[in-house]
Amino acid sequence: MKNSLFSASLALIAAGTGCQKPQESKPDNPNILFVFTDDHSYQTLSAYDNSYIETPNLDRIANDGVKFANSFVANSICAPSRAVLLTGKHSHINGQMTNADVFDGSQQTFPKLLQDEGYQTALIGKWHLQSDPTGFDYWNILPGQGHYYNPVFIEMGKDTVHEGYVTDLITDFSMDWLNEQWSKESPFCLMVHHKAMHRVWMPDTTHLDEFKGAEFPIPETFWDDYEGRTAAAEQRMSIRKDDMDIVYDLKMADHEGEIVTRYGDWYRDGALARLNDEQRKRWDAHYDPIIDEFKASDMTHEELSEWKFQRYMQDYLAVTRSLDENVGRLLDYLEEKGLLDNTLVVYASDQGFYMGEHGWYDKRFMYEESFRTPLLMRPPKGYQRGFVVDELVQNIDYAATFLDIAGLEVPGDIQGSSLMPLLNRENPDNWRDALYYHYYEYPNEHMVKRHFGIHNGRYKLIRFYFDIDEWEFYDLENDPNEIYNAIDNPQYQDIIEEMKGELRDLTIKYDDERARKILDGELVVTE
Repeated sequence: MKNSLFSASLALIAAGTGCQKPQESKPDNPNILFVFTDDHSYQTLSAYDNSYIETPNLDRIANDGVKFANSFVANSICAPSRAVLLTGKHSHINGQMTNADVFDGSQQTFPKLLQDEGYQTALIGKWHLQSDPTGFDYWNILPGQGHYYNPVFIEMGKDTVHEGYVTDLITDFSMDWLNEQWSKESPFCLMVHHKAMHRVWMPDTTHLDEFKGAEFPIPETFWDDYEGRTAAAEQRMSIRKDDMDIVYDLKMADHEGEIVTRYGDWYRDGALARLNDEQRKRWDAHYDPIIDEFKASDMTHEELSEWKFQRYMQDYLAVTRSLDENVGRLLDYLEEKGLLDNTLVVYASDQGFYMGEHGWYDKRFMYEESFRTPLLMRPPKGYQRGFVVDELVQNIDYAATFLDIAGLEVPGDIQGSSLMPLLNRENPDNWRDALYYHYYEYPNEHMVKRHFGIHNGRYKLIRFYFDIDEWEFYDLENDPNEIYNAIDNPQYQDIIEEMKGELRDLTIKYDDERARKILDGELVVTE
């Protein structure tokens, strides 16, 4: 770790060199608070887009910190994204390529490296990696996806049901750890992993009515016909079809049991059954009138599709409201305890999410809405704040960043790059000019084809494989909604050929031999 006395001495020397107010010295080993959410779309975080909701507490991080305008993921699915975060390595290297894989907890992770250098580490909330957490002095996690209401938490191996709403509980437990278990003699790395805003979007009873009856604009691409895009046409995450379940997703569980759907019993016997009497009373008071109105309606397919979109948005945004409030609770706590100026506060989601674009919910594709993710950082004292970073960054970069700001050497096998030069506004000339992506989880419930690709800020090239063999190419400047697959357009052929070569270079750089062989025609994947 860096020498704090040496840094303090430099600050005193600087203070005596003139009448100009010296810049505050940067803490050598700042605390790290990493708030990580599930499926939070950048479209519903008002620091990025205030079309749907204002998120004042999240905006506090952006306004008093740094907003990353071009933040992306390496594999847009829950467990793999978490493994990328921990290891700083792409999925094919860390072994967590799909949600079904079991994370190898014996491998190198940034919490272990911080722990070895004196940081106290804690993880609270969603884990979703099947093996027990390693590298943490304390952990208290949800099993699997967890539940919104009265959830089970596994605290250091012991299961306990806790009464309450999951977003509140995760925040409570995080502040409890800081109050009662953090020794105060060492810096901390606290990872607060929320279930919100994962399906099935169950709002806290205090926010049930907040967006009731609200009407949101139908996305421009909601009625996309997927022409020229086989993978987009064959997905199963459509709001316009029964992929979005009327009962399971949209809460139309009538007391008479007349509304029967494919996943309806999962909701009735699972998430809904967890509510206690008081919670259920409030729940029914909100949803029963909506259910009655729905049952009395006689909607066309188009009307039903747009009604489903509105119901989805109302619930999703109400869940977002609780998340934003709890982020505010944590920020207030740090400020009240005098910790804020000595703490790097980071907010991110494990991936983006579709808010009706292309008629979809969920994620997985390399298209913008799921590929992009929010990333906000409030650095500790001594750093400039209130600016936007435009460089291409990715979740493989988080591990290197946390190690770097803690004064630790970043191991050479970490594939990401520290974001500290960007936080220091150094504008490095050698920063990456393209991102690599690879998604593997097919066949599965949502049936998004396997694919990998390259994105350079303006152009995107994607290779779909397994049961199809197709390329897609997009000019994001002229086609930001990714409607027109320009792979056969003559005017782009030189760019496409150049990007194919660059994509191959990235498979070599990141040691994705399987993808390289697919590109070179040496491998046809059948399993």
